[in-house]
Amino acid sequence: MITVPIWPEFILPVLTCLSDGETWPVRELRAASYDALALDETARAEVLPSGESRAHNRFGWTISHIHKARWIERVVRGQYRITDDGRAALQTYAGGFHDYQLASQVLDHFWDKPKPAAELGSVTLSSTSEPTPAPEVDPVELIEDSVATLNNSVAIELLDRLRTADPTFFEEAVVKVLLGMGYGGAEQRGRRIGGTGDGGVDGVIDQDALGLDQIYIQAKRYAEGNNVSRETIQAFVGALAGKGASRGVFITSSDFTLGATSYANAIPTRIILINGARLASLMIQYRVGVQTKQVYEVVELDEDFFE
Repeated sequence: MITVPIWPEFILPVLTCLSDGETWPVRELRAASYDALALDETARAEVLPSGESRAHNRFGWTISHIHKARWIERVVRGQYRITDDGRAALQTYAGGFHDYQLASQVLDHFWDKPKPAAELGSVTLSSTSEPTPAPEVDPVELIEDSVATLNNSVAIELLDRLRTADPTFFEEAVVKVLLGMGYGGAEQRGRRIGGTGDGGVDGVIDQDALGLDQIYIQAKRYAEGNNVSRETIQAFVGALAGKGASRGVFITSSDFTLGATSYANAIPTRIILINGARLASLMIQYRVGVQTKQVYEVVELDEDFFE
């Protein structure tokens, strides 16, 4: 399996494609670069936590670097061609850029930080000033990976709290997660029905106002390592049959045995299994049991403003 190369490795394919002197639409240039790097479907499908293509992101970062270096020029919006400096760079670095160090050495002087206007009159720029190194990773990609790391930490905390919570609280929590995902409509037609005489289900969501279309829920607050067995899934299927239902959701704070997963996939009754890791991920995604701590805004040039 081929992974997405670091952004410096995109430089040679991009310049090589543009070396024909033609103006290339960015979409065609990107596709040709992927082909030159022999990116397989798995690599092309790899995404950042935001859902953006990692390959697209690194290709875009490469375009930003070499455009700032004046190795390419933008003819019109979304279309580029090589410059004389770009042709010279292609000859000088015919072996490509396979690490950050070489790319940084070559591109560092294009990444000097501009001084604020208020400081320009009082500061004399020196040729010996240390330039800001070309970033090794696209800052946006770095931010998204960092957010993913923070979310993973929160997910661990969520599971710890869920596993030590009261079983009734856990049952109510999983109903809220499904409602947060949009099941039950705007009226949030869902409720916990666990307890004595619950008939083997812990919650139900009405997909319509009259309750003709229902999704039944089973929730098991288990400790880590105490995985849900095939027999437990079979019991839930029996409970669904008793209610005339053909589908349900089984959620646990632990995991499922291989036998349980295989059984759920083989039977005609539609059973969705959600383990602890996925439950925590869904809670973060749909903001159940968590709250936004900080918001950072990333801006980009508004091309329409200049047209």
